[in-house]
Amino acid sequence: MNKSRIPHKILGTVLLLFIVCVLSIRLGSTHMTTDEFIRGLLMADDALTFSTIIYKLRLPRMLAGLLAGIGLATSGTILQSITGNKMASPNIVGVNSGAGFAIILSLSLTGISISLLPVAAFVGAFAATAVIILIASRLGATKTNVILTGIAFSSILSAGISLLSLLDTDVLANYNAFSIGSIAVSSSDQLLLPAIMIAFAFATAMFFAQKINVLSLGDSIAGSLGINVRATRIIAMLLASILAGSAVSFAGLLGFVGLMSPHIARTMVGSNAKHLLPCSALCGSIIVLLADLLGRVIFAPSELPVGILMALIGAPFFLILLIKRGHNND
Repeated sequence: MNKSRIPHKILGTVLLLFIVCVLSIRLGSTHMTTDEFIRGLLMADDALTFSTIIYKLRLPRMLAGLLAGIGLATSGTILQSITGNKMASPNIVGVNSGAGFAIILSLSLTGISISLLPVAAFVGAFAATAVIILIASRLGATKTNVILTGIAFSSILSAGISLLSLLDTDVLANYNAFSIGSIAVSSSDQLLLPAIMIAFAFATAMFFAQKINVLSLGDSIAGSLGINVRATRIIAMLLASILAGSAVSFAGLLGFVGLMSPHIARTMVGSNAKHLLPCSALCGSIIVLLADLLGRVIFAPSELPVGILMALIGAPFFLILLIKRGHNND
């Protein structure tokens, strides 16, 4: 890895993200000419319809994709680093299953307002992670214990989701919309709190980047270098939960972003968390925004939720990783 080229690669990724953001606002299921787009941006009196589409629909959607990509990709990067498992993703800390269980439980038992579902999703995601951390810490918080505890508890929550779905079929429509994943938010105001939490968790992760690097070398080496392995891994898992839970709260159960982005970033800048975390965040945002853009443009005037596009892209990527891992083991 040529370290001197890493800043250039990150800068190039920033430029690509900027282009994708512009395209996300410029293109969509409603066609605009270049002149209409410019007049809409300038909020000309004769282009109020286009201004509404740009500022009320496309801009919030672009910001949602940006934040979702950062949250999920950074979460996946942290988890892959601290567990030593390159197949790890936010699912491993119970984010998806916890959020999903909280959503369907709230709909079934309380008839919660649709506007409050993001709050329930975040609470469920964070609570599930807290339980997994508690159990894993009692067992020593080793890599293996964290992974196995996450898998076991997520399976229990998934069973709970299935049970509640059978008992109350009326909630399935709302839950299915959440489980597919979408960044079609109703307002930019909805993103304010998740943005603050993602920014805080990302900045904290960057502060702990060196400890994450040491932890990725293995527990025994990290311990010999003076790192409190157990405490560092728990803090890292909490950060991963905040990042992914904040994204899930408004984007739903958007899959594969936390798996793909770290792998793509690692081929560009290597495994140093100082470079890997920001590059992965940029890659995650690009992936989400491109998938959303394709879903809007290819099927115009209809739209395909970004979660479906992510599954179509992510599933083959996951299979390729499995095949490569199998060859490496051989």
